[in-house]
Amino acid sequence: MNRIKHTLIATLTCCSLLAGCENLDSTMATTAAMEGLQAATLSDEDIRSVSKQAAEKMDSQNKVAPASSAYTQRLNKLVAPFPVIDGIQMNYAVYQSDTVNAFAMADGTVRVYSGLMDILTDDELLFVIGHEIGHVMLEHSKRQTQLAMSTSAIRKGTAAVGGTVGQIAQSDLTTLAENIVHAQFSQREEKQADDYGYAFLGRNNKNQAAAITALRKLGNEGGGLLSSHPNPQDRADRLANK
Repeated sequence: MNRIKHTLIATLTCCSLLAGCENLDSTMATTAAMEGLQAATLSDEDIRSVSKQAAEKMDSQNKVAPASSAYTQRLNKLVAPFPVIDGIQMNYAVYQSDTVNAFAMADGTVRVYSGLMDILTDDELLFVIGHEIGHVMLEHSKRQTQLAMSTSAIRKGTAAVGGTVGQIAQSDLTTLAENIVHAQFSQREEKQADDYGYAFLGRNNKNQAAAITALRKLGNEGGGLLSSHPNPQDRADRLANK
């Protein structure tokens, strides 16, 4: 978060020094930077509110598998022991799509695509879910939400009164949701999430070797879940050497 703050503060400083800028352009730039700074200082409650709205937007744009679906029943069985993790109420669902993907948001939203479920065993799938949960618990998702808000040109993301998050405009929400879902985590964050997912399997008496086979399978898929991540084969090798 400090990196985001420092960048935005520098932007504000630069705007104040550019005396030759047109007044309108300067005002717009300063406003955008202030909105970004506000995003970087949102409370945890505000981040959860933003994430919830973004998740609802994603749900409206994808085909959510019904309760009667074999995919939903399989997922619900796997995650039944984990309704709440570290005080965060989890919200699991399946998107019916051939896409090999999964994501989580800072409010506890976890979405798994049926295409991913088709290629993974239960323990492998639980590793991926644990990995995504790790991004939430380690606050990677929180930082990505702050960054998404500060870079997506949102004009109505925060309410004028009290600095709390209000209802985000639908046009802005689409951009925000896409930025959060397609966020690129650092190599360090990915390693930490891998370790969380690996330990998640161990804590729940699952086969930890499934973490390694899951990464190797996903590495062979190309694109999708691991398209913007560090090399999955290298990550699998690292876990194999634990």
